[in-house]
Amino acid sequence: MNRIEKATLQLRAVEILRTRKESLTYDELAAETGLPASDLNRYVNGHVLPGLERAREVVAGFGRETVAAELDARLRTDEEGYVDNTDVVFDQSLLDIAAVVLAEDVGFDRPDVVLTAATDGITFASAVARYYGARTAYAKKSRETAVEEFVEARQRVTPGIELTYSLPASAIDTGDRVLVVDDIVRSGETQCLLLDIADQVDAEVVGAAVLVVADESGLDSVRDATEASVVALTST
Repeated sequence: MNRIEKATLQLRAVEILRTRKESLTYDELAAETGLPASDLNRYVNGHVLPGLERAREVVAGFGRETVAAELDARLRTDEEGYVDNTDVVFDQSLLDIAAVVLAEDVGFDRPDVVLTAATDGITFASAVARYYGARTAYAKKSRETAVEEFVEARQRVTPGIELTYSLPASAIDTGDRVLVVDDIVRSGETQCLLLDIADQVDAEVVGAAVLVVADESGLDSVRDATEASVVALTST
């Protein structure tokens, strides 16, 4: 772990503690974490950063639970079952915490590229890529005229209608380690197309991760499409 990763982990641990502190006293937070209330006070108020091992304990012990609770609090579902995740994908602080929790809790091999689909997945993908020091790539449903070569994946979603995603061919190199991430899984079609793009360029998929599962069958489809680990932080 380099200095940037260490500092990022320590800062995200503090953000998790601050989030927990919003609903707990220091004594309650101390009982929950097993850390002295005096130390927690100094962390939360920014006087000192927790050490590396203590930061890892906070992220591993409370990070995923905290992120899941925060995601659930921001999701909205209408009467037709459509999930509105606007308050999630616009909250960069939450996504930064989620990226660290994902990396520390799941333990994917370090990717060279974090691949997502435009547009809602971009903010989360950027947070994950920053943590790993990786490149970000995102596939689009449209093509830029100035780009000469694309990798394209298609899937028929209904009779007469195809879902197509295109990625500039220069975005991923053969042999790159690719982590596919997205904000939400519904049918799984988008994530499967991203995996197809990675496969076409002979990249190594190290995993796939999403913030929210709206349909478990969609997540199953993604798992069927890759031998790599597929994880989600919460479900509706």
